[in-house]
Amino acid sequence: MFYRPAEGHGLPHNPFNAIVTPRPIGWISTRGTLGDNLAPYSFFNAVAYVPPQVMFASTSAKPDRDGTKDSVAQLREAGVFCVNIVEHAARDAMNRSAATLPAGEDEFLAAGVEKAECLTIDCPRVTSAPAALECRVTQIVQLPGEANFVTFGEVTGVHLRDDCLSDGMFDVTRFQPLARLGYRDYAVVREVFSLKRPGE
Repeated sequence: MFYRPAEGHGLPHNPFNAIVTPRPIGWISTRGTLGDNLAPYSFFNAVAYVPPQVMFASTSAKPDRDGTKDSVAQLREAGVFCVNIVEHAARDAMNRSAATLPAGEDEFLAAGVEKAECLTIDCPRVTSAPAALECRVTQIVQLPGEANFVTFGEVTGVHLRDDCLSDGMFDVTRFQPLARLGYRDYAVVREVFSLKRPGE
């Protein structure tokens, strides 16, 4: 099969986000004039080591947020956000936080998620997250299409849950990160393997 996206795929459901998988989930927390917000984004990843930098993309809008979603609207105000890593045990809470709520309604409360304060930025974080990355916005890029925005941030603080460290390494099998697939599907990482690069 071959299709041109501009002409449609002819399938019952769009296969695009089922092709690019698995995708890590950035559980993005922000604070703005209307309060605190928490929402999951699966167009998320790390993009640089030095200084450490991450990105996430928001691809739709709410009528009460001027052409974007709560997360982007609030980080535009504050210039900061936090990326909380989602573990398998938090899958239901993460899913509850994806609900479309009125601007100003706190998803931490709606999803039953305990919050803690970040240390390098004025922003909440998920207390129980295996890891949390405190970030300062470096740029927001508008992409082609309606309401497509990519936010880049420099990591200014890193929280690691103690039980996820093993022999000085961050061990993902200790918490089993959740990943996004296509449609309504998810995956979980329960085992890993290593490969040496040529010449190592």
